[in-house]
Parts: sequence; structure tokens; C-alpha cells
Amino acid sequence: MNEPAQPGERAEAAEAAEPAHGVTTGAVARRLGVAPTTLRSWDRRYGIGPAAREDGRHRRWTSGDIAVLQEMCRLTASGVPPAEAARAARAGTVPTAPTAPAAATATAAPARQPGSGNGLPLGDVRQECRGLGRAAVRLDSPTMDELLGSLIGAYGLVTTWEEVMVPTLHAVGRKWETSGDQYVEVEHLLSWHVSTALRRVGIGALSGPRASAPPILLACVPGEQHTLPLEALAAGLAELGLPARMFGAAVPPEALDQAVRRTGPVAVVLWAQARSTAHHALARHVADTAWGVKGARARTTVLLAGPGWAGPVPAPGMLRPGGLREALGLLRGLCEAASSPAGGGGGAAPQRS
Repeated sequence: MNEPAQPGERAEAAEAAEPAHGVTTGAVARRLGVAPTTLRSWDRRYGIGPAAREDGRHRRWTSGDIAVLQEMCRLTASGVPPAEAARAARAGTVPTAPTAPAAATATAAPARQPGSGNGLPLGDVRQECRGLGRAAVRLDSPTMDELLGSLIGAYGLVTTWEEVMVPTLHAVGRKWETSGDQYVEVEHLLSWHVSTALRRVGIGALSGPRASAPPILLACVPGEQHTLPLEALAAGLAELGLPARMFGAAVPPEALDQAVRRTGPVAVVLWAQARSTAHHALARHVADTAWGVKGARARTTVLLAGPGWAGPVPAPGMLRPGGLREALGLLRGLCEAASSPAGGGGGAAPQRS
């Protein structure tokens, strides 16, 4: 004997039966991961609407209407402006997408003005940021995953990080700060997908040749929870074949001290997002830590990474890179020096100020 259907099952059955008469706007919105107001706005502004309306007023979407909406979502997520995406979706054509990163072209395509429909304060940024932002606001995980992977493949890790990932993350963070508890889920989901994309880069590079230099240690200072910039650096080091040890968020001073003494690193990267977390005493301690036999003591070079270290010129034995690209260049130079016969290959990284 069949059991009676539960409320959720009855609702699903009702939605499954709706296509004969058309699907409601709410059901389509849930299926596509967009807000019902977005669908109504697309209908009003761009004519992306249902072919028929019940009683002349209520929207009822057919399978053909939904296919056009799906294409509209795909195009806007790839950075195509909504008006252009709507024309292409209705016509069944594919608009020309940007083919080169802004940093690599003499004349970048002009960025669109705010008001693209994603609600994020992106300002003057490249189109891919808008596509990623729209997908994040829709909580569209598959699109974010596909976008990040294709961008890294097309433009490289550093450009994707600096020109797409960081601006979009900052925009979501600003929206969170100004909207109370709203957009927390957007920030968390976007951060998770960025982290996943970065780790895929690192994992994909593990099978390549590895440098013979001592490792590079990556750590957030105590009290610092922002790890994504260090994850980007770890992925970049993996691409270069440079050995690294990632310790993540809020590393206690004692743990970092033990890691330095045990591994004899060529460099230690300390990340501080804010001045309140920057631990200058810890940075000096790490830079002054020596190991090895008497007469051949070695020290490491400390990279002060992140905006929290802004201020006085770093002391001898410390460097302050201006971003991911510069940090990778400095660390590659330190590893090459440590691997050369003059460098000793034992963690005796050159002292630089």
C-alpha cells in the first residue's frame, strides 16, 4: 500500500506537472538560482519573458522560455553585458567574448558602469569580474567553478588573481559590510570556490620538476584568519616548481619557531591583513633565528606580505613585496641563490633589506 505523499513531495509533483500549462516565475527562479525580481527585471528591460501569461497577467514559462533564460544566465556569468546577452539569447547567437586580459592588451575593452544587476560595488573592472560576481550572487557554484578554471587556463594564475579574483572578493566584502548580515553566504561560497581553484593549480603542478632549494614557509601571523592570499602564493610557487609548506591561519609563534628550526627554510612569508594583526616582534624573531653548526650558521629571509605591514622600511633580512607577482619573483630569486654553489643550498638565503 502506498504511503501518502509528504508536503515537499506534493510540491515537487506539482512543479513537475506544471510544464503543460507553463512554470511559475518562482519555480523557474529556484531552478536557475536567480531571484524572481531578476527574472521580472529581464522581462521588463530586455524582453526575456514568457511567451504566454495566465489571465494576461501572471507569467508562465515554457521549456523554450526557460532555455532562453538559461542562455541568458550563462552569458551574463561569462561577463557579457545583460542587454547584449539578452539579444544573443533571444536570437540564439553567441556574442564575442573578451579574448585577452586587460594587463596584456594595449587597449582594454572599456568596463561597464555600475548597475549591471548583480548588486555588487565593482566599479571600473574587467567584464570577467562582473560575470563572477553575478554567479556568486546567484549562488551558482557550477558557473563559478567553470569560470575560475577557464580564466586561470586562459590568462594564468597571477593575472586571474589580481584582475578577477581579488576585485570580486573585495566587492562582495564591501557589500557584506554595508548590508548587515546579508551576502555572508555569497562571500563564503565565493571564497570557497576561489580556494578550490587555487588548490587545483597547486595539485596540478605537483608532478612537475621541483627545485632543490630548502622550502618556503607560508604562515598567517597569530590572530590572522585571511588565508586566500597565501593560498594564491602557494599555487604560484607550485607552478614554478618551488617547494613550500603552507601552515595557514593564525599560526602560534612557538609553532612557527619550531617549523623554522626543523626545516631551515630559504624564506618565511608572514601574512597580515590589518595593522592590528601585524606581529613585528615575531617577524624580527624569525629573521634573527639561526641554525646549523657553529661557524656555518644560517638564517632565513622574511617576506612581510599583506597590507598590515605598511609602515617603516623593513629591517635587514626582511622584504615587503607589493603583490603576488613581486612575491613570486623575490622567492624564485632566493631559491635560485640558495641552490647555487655560492648559496650553500642549506637555507643560507642572502640577507636583503
